[in-house]
Order: sequence, then C-alpha cells, then structure tokens
Amino acid sequence: MNKIKSALISVSDKSNLKPLLKILNKKKIKLISSGGTFKTIKSMKFKCIEVSEYTGFSEILDGRVKTLHPKIHAGILNKRKNKFHKNELKNNNFENIDLVIVNFYPFEKTLEITNNKNKIIENIDIGGPAMVRAAAKNFNDVTVITSTKQYPELINQLEKNNGTTSLQFREKMSREAFSETAYYDSVISNYLNFSSNTHFPEKKVIHGNLIEKLRYGENPHQESALYSKNKNLKINQIHGKQLSYNNYNDIFSALTISKSLPKNTGTVILKHANPCGVSILNNKIDCFKSALACDPVSAFGGIVSCNFKINKTLAIEINKIFFEVIVANGFEKDAIKILKSKKNLRIIDASNFSLNEILKFNSVNESMLVQFEDKKIFSKKDFKIVSKKKPTKSQLDNLIFAFNVCRYVKSNAIVLASNKSTIGIGSGQPSRIDSCQIAIDKMVKFNKNKNDIVGASDAFFPFVDGIEKLIQAGVSAVIQPGGSIRDKEVINFANLTDTVLVFSKTRHFRH
Repeated sequence: MNKIKSALISVSDKSNLKPLLKILNKKKIKLISSGGTFKTIKSMKFKCIEVSEYTGFSEILDGRVKTLHPKIHAGILNKRKNKFHKNELKNNNFENIDLVIVNFYPFEKTLEITNNKNKIIENIDIGGPAMVRAAAKNFNDVTVITSTKQYPELINQLEKNNGTTSLQFREKMSREAFSETAYYDSVISNYLNFSSNTHFPEKKVIHGNLIEKLRYGENPHQESALYSKNKNLKINQIHGKQLSYNNYNDIFSALTISKSLPKNTGTVILKHANPCGVSILNNKIDCFKSALACDPVSAFGGIVSCNFKINKTLAIEINKIFFEVIVANGFEKDAIKILKSKKNLRIIDASNFSLNEILKFNSVNESMLVQFEDKKIFSKKDFKIVSKKKPTKSQLDNLIFAFNVCRYVKSNAIVLASNKSTIGIGSGQPSRIDSCQIAIDKMVKFNKNKNDIVGASDAFFPFVDGIEKLIQAGVSAVIQPGGSIRDKEVINFANLTDTVLVFSKTRHFRH
C-alpha cells in the first residue's frame, strides 16, 4: 500500500485521540472530520478540514446528512490500481481517503439511560456504519479503525511501516469492522423487535461481547468461550481459580433458582446444573444446613448460592465442606477473609445480578431453538385444590416452594420438601417412577423422621403408581400439573388415601 495521505475521523468516543493525532501529524496525514470530532481535533491544536468544506456541501437535516457524499465514499471505495476508477476520481476532482477512523453513536448506552423513543432513534448512526462498511470492503487499499482499543496497533503500524499499514493488518481491521457493524445493527434490530413485542421475527439476529476465552469447554478437548449481550456479566469474582465452562454453567443454573426465591432469602446447593438442596428458612445458618442436609454427599464439590449476604458465622460453616464455588449477594469483610483461606475456592459476588432476559436459546449445528424463559412468578391463584382434603397454610406454602424448585430440576423431576426445605430430589430420569424412587431414597438416607412431607412433580402423573409411591413413603400432600386423561383416577386415589392434591395450571419441564 502507498503511504497514507488522508484520514477521515468521526468518533463518538473521543478518548485517547491525542496520541493518535500526534502520529498522524508526524506522518503528515491530512485530517478530515466533522461535528464534535472536528471541534475536538481543533481544540487539541491539530490542523483539520471540516467535512462540509471538503465536500463543498453543508451538513443538512440537523446533521443527519454530512458524510453521505460521493466525494467521501468514492474516495474510500475506489480501487487504487484500477485505471477506470482513477480517471473517474480525476474527472470529478475527488481524492483518495486512505484511513477511516470511526466509532458509532452510542445506541447501546442510550438504551441504558432512557426510554424516550425519539432520543433512541436519533442515536442510530447512519453515516458511520456506511463509511466503515465501505472502508472494510476496500481493505486492499484502505485501513479502517472502529475502536479506541485498536489505536495502539495502528500507531505501531504507522511507525513500523513508515506511514502505511500492512495488508494483514488491514484485513484484520476489516474483519473486526464488519463484526462491529453487524453487532451494532443487531442491537438496533433487537430493540425495535422487542419494543414492538416481536420476539420471533422472520430473521433472528444475536449479538454478544466476548467476556472470556475459557481454558476449555465441558471437556479438555473442547474449545470454549463466554459471550454476553452486556459488556460484563454483573457477577464479580473476588477470589479463586479461573472459572471453567462447567463452573459458569453451574453458576447460571444456581442463580436462576436463587433469584426465584423470596428476596434476600434462600440457599441453593447445586451440582452438575441440578439442585441437590434448597432451603428458604429465614435463619442463615439453618437455611444453609437444611439445604446441605438434603443430599450432603452430592453437595461435595458443588456450588453454594446464597440469595443474601454471607456473614462470618456462615462462612465458618461453609468452610467445613469442600465446595468449588460460593455465590452470594455480597460478603462481609470477615466472611471473605475466612473463605479466602481456601486459595482455590471461587468466591462470586452476584449482588448486581438479575434475571431480566426474556428469551432462552438452545442450539445444535446450524439450528437454534428459542423460547421464553420460565420466569413465571407463582401465586396461590395459579393452583387448584382438587382433593377433598384441603391443605393447611403451611402445607400450601411448602407445596408451592417444592413446585418452584421442581421446575429447575432436570425432567423428569420430583422434589420432596418439609419445613421450607428440600429433603429429597429425583432428577433427569426417563421414567417419573424412577425419579420418585430416587427422591425417596435420598430422603430415607439423609432426612429420616421428617414431618408433614410434601411432594412436587414437574408434570402430571400419567398413572396412579407415581403418586402411590410417594404416599407410601410418607408424603401427605402432592402438587402436580393437571392434564392427564387419568387425572380423575389420581384424584380418586388421593381422596381414598386422605392425601392433599393440588393441581398447577402450568407444566414446567426443564430438559
């Protein structure tokens, strides 16, 4: 590439411009700019031509049209070795633009600070992406820069290559530029779709920021990375080894359950994306101990997620067991000091984390399943008592608690509970009867002599045998979705055994 002679600069993010302007000035590169960028460059005492002076055409429509001009785009898009292009530029008295430095109107940030649709629409950049796409297409002859993070590499290129850039660098910048415009358009597309409640448009575009390249995926032979629509995950690791793919998967699963529990209440202990103990007792120590008691063997090496701030007393109790990760809505200073005594223990502050995403994705090959996340907040009106025997207030509260936990257990799912705590969980079985048996076995092994036991199922019992097995194990109240052709048989059996039976109006599989 020939030496860069002119650069067009139009940036919303004006940080770190001075070092860049110094090298451009040093290499005697002519600067063209507009609006706020032009004023910033002039205020830094660098020579610059305003776009309207360069094109001979004033900005119009309140600045909506300024860089959308043939002199700009022909200067960027012409092929330098094409004689026909050269002649056309000469005949029109146009010049080459060899370097394009552009970042876009802050559309994403605007969404964070206002709901005013007019302000949001005005922050959709048109000229910026058009110039970037033009420059990125013509990377054989033009260098395009779309982020302040790229400035140091550009400066290095200009120094190393005597005022020009390598083809390899230009091609890399082109790739990143098209990713930038695609991301930008995706954010706009998603905003317009969601603001009109169009959740499943004809074309679905997903955008994400690279948060971290992980050591590997579920297994060492799988490469892996973590992306998020946000610039960060709103969870803060304050101690311990680097998080793995499986750690993140478990943390997200644990937080999904924790954030469904009453505010600042509840402990979830989770292993391999399945809860092995949950409690919503008010006392923090009792809450943790009850969650652990559900299945202390499976809890070993798992994740603890507390939907409250962890204090010193609880930290001492937690440290008695080997866990991989501790998640909480903050930690007292003494608690952090105690937990940090285990150098590899990952400590995660999730006090700023919230579940506000509507859609959930699952993909294989080039296909993608999309559905609404199961975020339904249960209330008593969502359930119908179908047995002759009515539940006490305590029973109904425990039934709804068990049913809420059940929807986060891999299907087929059975949850047994007593006193606001799980006492047996059966998960991920092709047979619902097998899930019942696993939950019962866990209860018998770790939680004998419990009173007023309730059971929850994520879907209806297709036959009487499932509910019969639970009742024989001491369950006095059952909650399940209705909808089976044998619902009447199940209701009759509950009445015959003097068992409380409550139907949910919604089913909650989690595959």
